[in-house]
Amino acid sequence: MAANEMSGDVYYPSEDIVNNAHIPDYDSVNDKAVADLTGFWDEIAKENFEWYAPWHTTLDDSNAPFYKWFVGAETNIVHNALDRHMHTATRNKAAIIFEGEGGDERIITYHQLNRLVCKFSNVLRDQGVVKGDVVTIYMGNIPETAVAMLACAKIGAMHSVVFGGFSSEALLGRIEDSKSKMLITCDGAWRRGKIVDLKAMATVAAEKSTSLEKMIVVQRTNHDVEMKDGRDFWYHDLMADASDKSETARLSSEDNLFILYTSGTTGRPKAILHTHGGYMVYTATTLKWVFDLKDEDVWWCAADPGWITGHSYIVYSPLVNGATSIMYEGTPDYPTPERWWQLVQKYGITILYTSPTAIRGLMKYGSELPKKYDLSSLRLLGSVGEPINPAAWKWYYEHVGNSKAPIMDTWWQTETGGFMMTPLPSVPLKPGSATRGFPGILPDVVDKDGNSVKPGEEGTLVIKGPWPSMLRTIYGDDERYLKQYWSEFKEQGWYCPSDSAKKDEDGYIWVIGRQDDVINVAGHRLGTAEIESALVSHPAVAEAAVVGLPDDVKGTIVKAFCIVNQGNETTPELGEALRAHVGKEIGAIAKPASVAFVDSLPKTRSGKIMRRVLKAQELGEDVGDLSTLAD
Repeated sequence: MAANEMSGDVYYPSEDIVNNAHIPDYDSVNDKAVADLTGFWDEIAKENFEWYAPWHTTLDDSNAPFYKWFVGAETNIVHNALDRHMHTATRNKAAIIFEGEGGDERIITYHQLNRLVCKFSNVLRDQGVVKGDVVTIYMGNIPETAVAMLACAKIGAMHSVVFGGFSSEALLGRIEDSKSKMLITCDGAWRRGKIVDLKAMATVAAEKSTSLEKMIVVQRTNHDVEMKDGRDFWYHDLMADASDKSETARLSSEDNLFILYTSGTTGRPKAILHTHGGYMVYTATTLKWVFDLKDEDVWWCAADPGWITGHSYIVYSPLVNGATSIMYEGTPDYPTPERWWQLVQKYGITILYTSPTAIRGLMKYGSELPKKYDLSSLRLLGSVGEPINPAAWKWYYEHVGNSKAPIMDTWWQTETGGFMMTPLPSVPLKPGSATRGFPGILPDVVDKDGNSVKPGEEGTLVIKGPWPSMLRTIYGDDERYLKQYWSEFKEQGWYCPSDSAKKDEDGYIWVIGRQDDVINVAGHRLGTAEIESALVSHPAVAEAAVVGLPDDVKGTIVKAFCIVNQGNETTPELGEALRAHVGKEIGAIAKPASVAFVDSLPKTRSGKIMRRVLKAQELGEDVGDLSTLAD
């Protein structure tokens, strides 16, 4: 964020949005939650969810930071996501509206989804999967991915979803680390008109694995694949003979639900562990309140099930809330950059939740494309994955939301399970800020001694207290869990996500970026996101990344890599103009020493820029592990 953006525009929600919101008054609800956190979540859990048996302790903090929630309760997230809807009108409602990259369409009702999950849970049982086993899922963005996740949860097995764009080596590493004995994959996935041969990569991993015993293959692309007798089985063959009656396992609230590996752009990937009860209560509540979810809504979380965003807000919380969700297989700009706007118009989508990277990618095609389509159904927008720069926020608000749909800019992590800092629809918005904590969440920005910093000063983001969907540990590595998240402010007992941030006079928090994404130029600490935001605020720039390079005089200098919008020439004059623009927006100290114009930037498959790859290339060093690289 540029230095002058913390005191920028404020966008107020309309009276209609405030009056019709589930939570019309943030302050009163937050005050209630902060005053009595356990009472707050106790009431929500009792009123909105079904339990086989009640809890005797809402929050057990006796072994902090190994917190436990709803201790003694018995439940299963699948009971709340599917079983209970079979006794209401929701059973005949669309649960998933799927559209493939090529335009094929499937509408799956709650009743139909429940039958699929029951059948596949019986398939898993027949193949020897039992409670506590880890099942790896390596698929595309198709309904069978959700079916597989839910079937695992139904019988008490843990799923470990590996994004379908990862390499065979990345897949193998996650299989071996989790000691997974079952792999569910596809013959292939469609991406930009081509087949990604998932089965071939799965076979490479299976041949090297010491734990994997069986593989189930979903037919999606229908190309020829190699199947090994006794190990590989076709999904459709197994499903044909499976019963559609299956009992949902009664589990402890603290029984393991899934592990999900972080992207691993630095260091060894971490297997983040989440459990049934607390994760269910928190994610479903955050979706309902933050996006004001109503029965008639058509919800589109434009992520992939392979990431935490997909786990929490494509699969689990929409189903627990009885919502209708869109699943789209393809990328935002294939086969045309109009694809997303076509889908909004076609299905009357009311809420769109996506990443700043996707927004900026569509921005470069101009504002005329969304104008060609009827986007009037959109009443709320959302942002996830990284801090959204104000220029992208305003474009999204004006050209997609027609200057009427508030943007819920959410900050959270794989580790947190659900939204941590976020506005509610009734909260005034400041482009670039995730506002304040969700009710009951206590974020702060502190110095190295744990003192709250003054408004406008940079510090470390911390969360001062537990929440229901928090990670329980790093699977198989409690010591790393303690060191990674709880050691920096061990005495205070605060969770530390390793992000830098600032706070303004209203208590709104502005996330700068990862603490390792800070460049020290002549003694001045500059956030990469701050400089990148300044660059993207120039009308010629679509996307930008900056890195720090060693310099004999300043110690470190800034180099910028920019993708320009269509119609702009990549001239030396433009480079100088961009340098001057950064100087104006932030200050002379932040001006890049040089600007390189590029066609693409190295990103993880979740859309995060891999600056270390750019830096390594500039220094002629080994770029390291590229398993998370999108291209």
